[in-house]
Amino acid sequence: MLDSLVGFSILLLLILVFRVPIAFAMGLVGITGFAYLQGLGWDNVFDFRWTGPIALAANRIVDTSQEYSLSVIPLFILMGNFVTKANLSGELYRASNAFLGHRKGGLSMATIVACGGFSAICGSSLATSATMAKVAMPSMRKYGYQDGLASASIAAGSTLGILIPPSVILLIYGLLTETSIRELFAAGFLPGLLGILLYLAAVRYVVWRHPEYGPSAEKANFSERLAAMRNVWGVLLLFCIVMGGIYLGVFTPTEAAGIGAGGAFLIAVMRRSLSWSALFHALIDTGRTTAMLFTVLIGALIFSDFITMAGLPDELLAFVKSLHLPPMGVILIIVGIYLVLGMVFESLSMILLTVPIFYPLVQNLGFDLVWFGIVVVVVTEISLITPPVGMNVFVLSAVLDNVKAGTIFKGITPFWCADMVRLGLIVFVSSIALVLPEILYR
Repeated sequence: MLDSLVGFSILLLLILVFRVPIAFAMGLVGITGFAYLQGLGWDNVFDFRWTGPIALAANRIVDTSQEYSLSVIPLFILMGNFVTKANLSGELYRASNAFLGHRKGGLSMATIVACGGFSAICGSSLATSATMAKVAMPSMRKYGYQDGLASASIAAGSTLGILIPPSVILLIYGLLTETSIRELFAAGFLPGLLGILLYLAAVRYVVWRHPEYGPSAEKANFSERLAAMRNVWGVLLLFCIVMGGIYLGVFTPTEAAGIGAGGAFLIAVMRRSLSWSALFHALIDTGRTTAMLFTVLIGALIFSDFITMAGLPDELLAFVKSLHLPPMGVILIIVGIYLVLGMVFESLSMILLTVPIFYPLVQNLGFDLVWFGIVVVVVTEISLITPPVGMNVFVLSAVLDNVKAGTIFKGITPFWCADMVRLGLIVFVSSIALVLPEILYR
């Protein structure tokens, strides 16, 4: 275990102190770790025996790049980019506002529901946060909403993007643990819905204590609500086709991603919002994001191979068993570690660093890896709104004028508490995450 812990410590040093990009840091530590395990030192850095570790890394790069199942990542990213170009975020917000805006705190509730709907197609929390800020914040300011509640509802609602399927984070977790993507997508649906409901309850609590924070807007009549719903038929149909096809086994997640990207393209064309320039930027952004994710994923896999070869998972399991802790006690310790790491690392880095270490232990303790994946993603969601990092908060602070990060963090407290309630429910009532996979696939 000592070799693995030394490698992990060096990795943290490279990332936190020397600011080496996480992909290159993990790849460097992984390759050097291979060499060390083979008895090669720095004095033999030019020794031909280094070809072994380098060949292992090269094979991992080639195998990952040629993996057919990984094509789901760029296709879902492309779908999200087309949806963003089609300006569907505004239509989703108007539809939610038509049904909820007349209530106390209704615009915040509408923002959360719209964030949930948009993130279900977009799949990115940061993209949802930046997009919905431009759509929802002007309306809430118009009606005199307090900045803390208004901005916090956007920041919290945007975290749903990494859980509600299709989710890039769930895809990466599935690839790291060789868990069924289809089951992960099914497992993420009810916890995502639960998150929306608890966020709505958090808004109700805030306006119950401070009614002036969320004044009511005008009530929409039936015809206005019908007109608002008519404008979001495209995104609803696309979500039903993509996710319904996956859940019912009509097509694989990769095929669903292709259908989703094609459908989002047609919607953008029909709405006349996809110029040649917009199409070019959507493709360039998809390529850039895909290259970044693949680079990070390859680095994580190389590092994962090293810690597996060093025996960390087996030694960690033996150490935990020697403590005679109940299995749920181990899970609570892991959750606590994630909550602490979430104050320092952003979500993707945290998952890539920790999942290769923890998932063999969790599997050996008899827990379902699909359930553990949902637990990990929910904890990662919490990290997106947890100080001092809180990536969603800082994205909002950069997008919104005259709203400081401190104001958003103060407003986020009820939503953070709602997330902790949801985390506790999922940890202790595993059926919340597992009921759909068990009904559909087991």
